Amino acid sequence: MADDKPVSELTEAEAAQELASLADALARANRAYHTEDAPEISDAEYDALKRRNAEIEAAFPALKRSDSPSEQVGGPVAETFAKVTHAVRMMSLANAFADGDVADFNDTVRRYLGMGEDAPGLAYTAEPKIDGLSLSLRYEGGRLVQAATRGDGETGENVTANARTIEDIPERLSGAPDVLEVRGEVYMSHADFATLNARQEEQGGKTFANPRNAAAGSLRQLDSRITAARPLRFFAYAWGEISDALADTQMGAIERLSELGFQTNPLTRLCEGLDEMLAHYAEIEAQRATLGYDIDGVVYKVNDLELQRRLGYRSTTPRWAIAHKFPAELAWTRLEKIEIQVGRTGALSPVARLTPVTVGGVVVSNATLHNEDYIAGRDARGAPIRDGKDIREGDWVQVYRAGDVIPKVADVDLSERPDGAEPYDFPTECPECGSEAVREEGDAVRRCTGGLVCPAQAVEKLKHFVSRAAFDIEGLGARQIEMFYRDDTLPIREPADIFTLERRDAQNVAKLKNREGYGEKSAKNLFEAIDEKRQIELNRLIFALGIRHVGEVASADLARHFGSWEAFASAVDAAGPAAQRYLQAEAAVTAERQRAAEEGRRAEIAATRDRIWAEEPPVPEDARAAWDDLVGIDGIGTTVAVSLVTTFHQEAERASIDRLVAELDVQDVEAPDTSDSPVAGKTVVFTGSLEKMTRAEAKARAEALGAKVSGSVSGKTDLLVAGPGAGSKAKKAAELGVETIDEDAWLTLIGDA
Repeated sequence: MADDKPVSELTEAEAAQELASLADALARANRAYHTEDAPEISDAEYDALKRRNAEIEAAFPALKRSDSPSEQVGGPVAETFAKVTHAVRMMSLANAFADGDVADFNDTVRRYLGMGEDAPGLAYTAEPKIDGLSLSLRYEGGRLVQAATRGDGETGENVTANARTIEDIPERLSGAPDVLEVRGEVYMSHADFATLNARQEEQGGKTFANPRNAAAGSLRQLDSRITAARPLRFFAYAWGEISDALADTQMGAIERLSELGFQTNPLTRLCEGLDEMLAHYAEIEAQRATLGYDIDGVVYKVNDLELQRRLGYRSTTPRWAIAHKFPAELAWTRLEKIEIQVGRTGALSPVARLTPVTVGGVVVSNATLHNEDYIAGRDARGAPIRDGKDIREGDWVQVYRAGDVIPKVADVDLSERPDGAEPYDFPTECPECGSEAVREEGDAVRRCTGGLVCPAQAVEKLKHFVSRAAFDIEGLGARQIEMFYRDDTLPIREPADIFTLERRDAQNVAKLKNREGYGEKSAKNLFEAIDEKRQIELNRLIFALGIRHVGEVASADLARHFGSWEAFASAVDAAGPAAQRYLQAEAAVTAERQRAAEEGRRAEIAATRDRIWAEEPPVPEDARAAWDDLVGIDGIGTTVAVSLVTTFHQEAERASIDRLVAELDVQDVEAPDTSDSPVAGKTVVFTGSLEKMTRAEAKARAEALGAKVSGSVSGKTDLLVAGPGAGSKAKKAAELGVETIDEDAWLTLIGDA
């Protein structure tokens, strides 16, 4: 099975299939944990999922999905609370799962700062990672004016009235900066949790699965009197917007928060180097069972705040901090049923419905089974996994809670298999629409061929269309999409239907305002919210289309490159003949490889490709130019390009897109001010290992200066920036006479030296 392999051994098809499983699992986990306060998986499991996802995306950047979890923080804000936009985004943390990961983190920080391996002056704080609910407290003039949950990192829930009931949260501060956002974790002690559950059971109320659930559910009560009756605590460990610095160091700032009246964790220590960090981790882990509250790891932070500023942030995590997580666990339970879920790309994903089992304090009732090969006990190449044991309904199965894709069924106890248990017969028809479900050669996933006629795909595509990173229409979420899709008098069956909803409602006898769940005001609000999103950024529109392999990052890359919808659509249209020839060439290459293997010789790959491209009729020059331009965009590549062209050349899909665009005002990408830029208008390629910045940072900086960043060297390339390990791209640049410079010369050129 793909997810039992190192990432370096995955095929492209295996990587794509696993990314799909990861996206589904993480989306469910986010909803359960952040929005519903009812997590189905532990933090360790969630972090392992995200780590595997990031590793695969790094190895296969062209496969990054439109719903990639790597660009997400937290979960959607519940509709029952007012929204709060954080002045400073609340980030998540990168994770370490072994001592070696912490050592890598330390090495990366030192390299980024230009510090030698043994250079002094790099200290870290180490503190327990509390398993609770993140909260941001805003003080103005020393008075608490607002409390907000993390939400998705940018927007949280206003829980001010509830936060005021927590004893550990001061109402007023003396000697604090005029503006101070204190951030920390709301939690519940084990003793208080046990008392609360006993009281709830005695009163016939809801009991909680673990202290984290209890804390989150208590803080997010609509009635603050209920919160006041719950024994919540608060540890402060960070800050957001601030008018004056608390201190020059992380440790000094924590001590200042304590002086201001906040509870800070007494196990926080200052560590001089890696050995002390790991020693304190071991000390905290040894005390874990006796602390009286839940923790799931240790957080290390660079102590010097000026160094934190220099290190900065990735898209969702700071470079100056990491969470060293505790090991996760295993459990055995009964697999009651295998069900098939159909995703928006038509993938048939088997899910194990389990007898609920508690593992590490979290109740698990379902797990992924990946695909039909995994159920049958073999990998994609037919080799046995689990010693060839298949998985059947009724089996006693092991649920694995750390490592690759989790939760998953990892093993089967054949001695517990019920009499009469039959091998699982994976469907060859879509359970939603009855269309044929086919498995293409090289693909680990079976997919429904129903396309737009498949309700599961249509509904999932519409849910994606209105998701946060896409159109994000207030009052039109997943639940409303399902309702409108099944509505025969005012249906939403494709994205354009959203923007004709008000016009169609005016023509209906049965008005939306008269339906259950709506009134005159709520219907009006929905129509206004839809109208507000008619003006949409180009990158959001591309992402919202839900094209396979086209995620947020790829959508942004495409938008920056083409600048307008017209230029983008025209380029994809023009590339059609070349994309078709590319697919023919790759099919011929696959056949050549097979023949060569059978005949015991080396496949003539390059010659085969050249032959197919040269066949009659010739590919029009404009089509080849459009194709080369498309696949040459850094981060795009052939997989994304083929997916784009295929979608745009399907008659029904293209007609649906055209109907949508006719309802919109698509905003062109605003070109950066490059009047003083030495690289404006130039095409730049980065290759090799960059030592003073990440590839993403280099790309972002070049684009901000008006350069186009390409992933391949061609005659249109103006500049190659080559770090250590540069290979074929440097050789090709030399052959084409492309100017080549190193990283230091690049930084000097753009004024960042």
